[in-house]
Amino acid sequence: MNSVRVRFAPSPTGPLHIGGVRTALYNYLFAKKYNGTFILRIEDTDQQRYVAGAEEYIIESLTWCGITFDEGVHVGGPFAPYRQSERKAIYKQYAEKLVEIGAAYYAFDSPEELDSIRKQFEEQKKVFQYDIYTRKQLKNSLTFSPHETQQWINSGKPYAIRFKIPENREIILTDLIRGEIHVNTNTLDDKVLFKSDGLPTYHLANIVDDHLMQITHVIRGEEWLPSLPLHYLLYEAFGWTDTMPQFAHLPLILKPDGKGKLSKRDGDKGGFPVFPCNWNNADGETYLGYREWGFLPEAFINMMALLGWNPGTEQEIFSKQELIQLFDLQQVNKSGARFDPEKAKWFNQQYIRMLPEQELVSKLIPLLDKEQLPYNTLYLTRIVTLMKERITFVHDIITEGRFFFERPSQYDETVVKKKIKPSAIDILHNINLKLKELEIFDGNHIEHSLQQYIQQSGKNASEVMIPIRTALVGTTKGPHLPEIMEIIGKEETILRIEKFVDFLKKSVYN
Repeated sequence: MNSVRVRFAPSPTGPLHIGGVRTALYNYLFAKKYNGTFILRIEDTDQQRYVAGAEEYIIESLTWCGITFDEGVHVGGPFAPYRQSERKAIYKQYAEKLVEIGAAYYAFDSPEELDSIRKQFEEQKKVFQYDIYTRKQLKNSLTFSPHETQQWINSGKPYAIRFKIPENREIILTDLIRGEIHVNTNTLDDKVLFKSDGLPTYHLANIVDDHLMQITHVIRGEEWLPSLPLHYLLYEAFGWTDTMPQFAHLPLILKPDGKGKLSKRDGDKGGFPVFPCNWNNADGETYLGYREWGFLPEAFINMMALLGWNPGTEQEIFSKQELIQLFDLQQVNKSGARFDPEKAKWFNQQYIRMLPEQELVSKLIPLLDKEQLPYNTLYLTRIVTLMKERITFVHDIITEGRFFFERPSQYDETVVKKKIKPSAIDILHNINLKLKELEIFDGNHIEHSLQQYIQQSGKNASEVMIPIRTALVGTTKGPHLPEIMEIIGKEETILRIEKFVDFLKKSVYN
């Protein structure tokens, strides 16, 4: 294979959807597999839809994901500039070249005139498109004389340059994922390539830049598949077919129910993000991202890689290097990939379990500091070891294990009413006496002491353990009780039990 050059070319019209992240990821994996070059190009020719901060957001999000670039707007490179608004002087000459060779023409119809024609077609229950059938009845250089055409251009009135779709041709296109695609040119419309404001449309800028930047493979979303015939014809018209890139169109990411493309609304409804990082819009609204939700970037990337691709095995957990080695466009599915929020969480769980304890501690400390929670550094490793099998996100150590860092301020009302009997007061008093006698306060000695009490008292285990756990934790959930007691310490354990006894005497059994 020749030296691979691929690009991710987003438009800065808003936050980067996870579908865009997956496109970037597949390009990245493909480039790295073949020791190729990966480029970030910003396609900002649509200034009306431009959103301030979107470009920076795209770069920040992909950096968090660990998707790096060899060339691009933020790193430079031999084909700079990589922002299309800074390349606009390039495109006009290519648009005019197409007019010169008869592959394009000037169109003078105003948006209002075209809207009027569309309405007329709708009244006849037809669909209007600017194509081989209608262009000869419209205002353009195909129906104007050369003199009239030049007069219009010289007058400064708005115009567009449209591609002239050839008539009556059957073209055969090849997609690396979907195979051969047959298209009759008579079904295509004459797309606008260039506008009189000096900016090209996506179609022209995309083709010119891919050619000039020597792109070998275009890996993009399925929504661009209808544009493939036009892009092929543009390469042909320019005489660039020998260097035309190979194309691969990725399947859609579908809603959790599999019915339609995943959208922000689905995330809002289902309570999960559809963006990699938090996005703050112009109205001051914040849309949650996977980074802020608590995802590890490695887990997020692993999850994204398997949304539409798999290596043909049962393996689900892959390092980035394994993904690079195994990735193959031939194994990308043609059909859409259903997004499963619960499966996404599962990936994060697996990666948290694989994290070394010290690394998990280093991720936990900033969260504790942010909430101004006191902690014993000596015991943080014990806490994360105890909790890591039980959590989905690092911050769950705080939400589900807050009792490690501060004593309960209230107790589960349902547990107190239904599971704790008046006899619990005496039980807890006796337990505290036994705990005070312990010289070595570790999990093994605590467990032995508790089991000894249960056997000697004739009580069943739940009668003893539920009141103790409620006293220490505030509810009946949590890891192994003797280990909790060891971590919070002898003094704190006895104090929490005493406080719970006081609560029961004053508020429940007074």
